[in-house]
Amino acid sequence: MQIHVTNAHVPQRAIGQIALLTLRLTLILTLLLPTARPAHAQVALPPVAAYDHAVASAWFDLLAELVRQAPGFSPPVASRAMGYAGVTLYAALQPGMPGAPSLVGQLNGLTWLPPVEAGVDYHWPVVANSALASINRRLFAHGGAAVRGAIDALEESIRTRYEQDAPPEVLQRSIRRGREVAAAIFAWSKQDGGHEGYFFNFPRTYQPPQGEGLWVTTPPAHQRAMQPTWGEHRPFAMPGADACALPPPPAYSTDPASQTYIEALEVYTTVQTLTPAQRATALYWADDPTLTATPPGHSLAIATQVLRQENASLALTATTYARLGMALADAFIACWEAKYTYNRLRPITYIQQVIDPTWNATTLTDPILTPPFPEYPSGHSTEAGAMAAVLSTIFGDDYAFTDASQTRLGFAPRTYASFWQAAEEAAESRLYGGIHFRTSNAQGLAQGRCVAEYANQIELGK
Repeated sequence: MQIHVTNAHVPQRAIGQIALLTLRLTLILTLLLPTARPAHAQVALPPVAAYDHAVASAWFDLLAELVRQAPGFSPPVASRAMGYAGVTLYAALQPGMPGAPSLVGQLNGLTWLPPVEAGVDYHWPVVANSALASINRRLFAHGGAAVRGAIDALEESIRTRYEQDAPPEVLQRSIRRGREVAAAIFAWSKQDGGHEGYFFNFPRTYQPPQGEGLWVTTPPAHQRAMQPTWGEHRPFAMPGADACALPPPPAYSTDPASQTYIEALEVYTTVQTLTPAQRATALYWADDPTLTATPPGHSLAIATQVLRQENASLALTATTYARLGMALADAFIACWEAKYTYNRLRPITYIQQVIDPTWNATTLTDPILTPPFPEYPSGHSTEAGAMAAVLSTIFGDDYAFTDASQTRLGFAPRTYASFWQAAEEAAESRLYGGIHFRTSNAQGLAQGRCVAEYANQIELGK
C-alpha cells in the first residue's frame, strides 16, 4: 500500500466524482425511501426501528467517498471519522429506540448529550439525515467546495423526500436534534488528540529511534513516519491504548535458524513465486488511499452491504455503524501504539540487509508499496479482526456474504463463508504483498479481536 496523502485542496477531478456519487445516492434513495404521503397524514410518528437503513447507508457510502477524495485521510484519520460518524448517528437516534441506553458515561470522556424535548414527536430519518450531514461537515471541514456541495446535496435530497411526512414544526425539531447532537459529539472529539489529524500525517519533528532491527524509511519514496503519536489518542471504548497490548515481536536476528530469518525468508520466497491468485488477493485488499476509502473503509463497505442484504432497520443500522466505527477507530489506536512501541523493521529492509540486497517487492507486486510506518503488528489485520469480531457478534459467526465493494476497481465480487474468513484473507494478503511478516498478521488479528471485545461490551440498542 502506498501512502501518499497531502494537504492540498480536493483536485478538480474529485468534483465530478463526488457529484456523480451524490447523484447515484439520490437515485437510490428515490427508489428505497417511501413515496411522500399527503401532507401531515400521520398523527403519531413511529420509533426508529420502524424505518429502514436507507438514509444511514447512503450517508456512509458518501463518507467513504469523502475519505477517498478529501486530502490527508490516511487510514488512522479515516477510522477516526468513521467512529465519530457512527457514534453521532446512534446518539441522535437513541431516544427513539425504546430501551436503548445512552452513550453518556459509557464512552471515554463523554459526559453529556443534548436531551430530546419531552412529549413531542421526532421524525427519526430526518434526525439521522441532519446529524450525519452536520458531523460530516465538521469532520471534512477542509475538503473544499466539492465536499461541501456533496454533503449539502445529499442532505437536501433526503430532507425533500420526507418533507410531507410530518408537520413543519416536527421536521424543524428533528433537524435541530441532529445538529445539536453532531455539535456535541464534535466538541467531545476535539479533545481526543486526533483533531484535524489530516494536517499532521508526517510530523517533521518526529525522529525514529535508531538501532539494529528497528524501522527505517523504505523505498521508493522513503516517506517520513506516519502518525507516530496516534497510539496516544483517547479511544472510544478501550480503557486505554495499551488495553490490547501485544507481546514483543520475534527478536531480531540474522541467524538462519531464528524466527525472524525464517519469517523473512517466507516473505521473500512467497513474493518471488506469487501465483496469479495470490497476487489478485494482495491487490484486492491493498485498499490504497485515494484509490479506495483505505482499509477501514473496506470494512465499513462490508457492513453496509450486509445491512442492505438484511434490509436492516434504522435502529440496527445505527447500532452496527456505532459499534463497528468505534472498533475500527480503537483498532488503529491500539495498533499504532504497538507499532511505535516496538518500531520493528519492514521485510524489505531485512531481506535487503540479510538475504538478497537486490530484492524489491514492489517490482514483483506492483503497485503495492511498503507503507511508511513500523511493521508490527499489521494494521490491515488489526482492523479486519475488529471488523470480523463486531459483525460476527451482530450477524452470526457463520454469516455468508458477498463483497462487491471493489468492483469499481475492476475486481470481481468475492464470497466468504464468514467475516473471519474475509479477515484472515485480508491478513494473508499482506504477506503476499511483501508488506508484513506472518507473526504480524496473526498478532494483528488477535489484537483486533481484543479491541472488538471492548466495543461489543458497550450497551447499545437493537
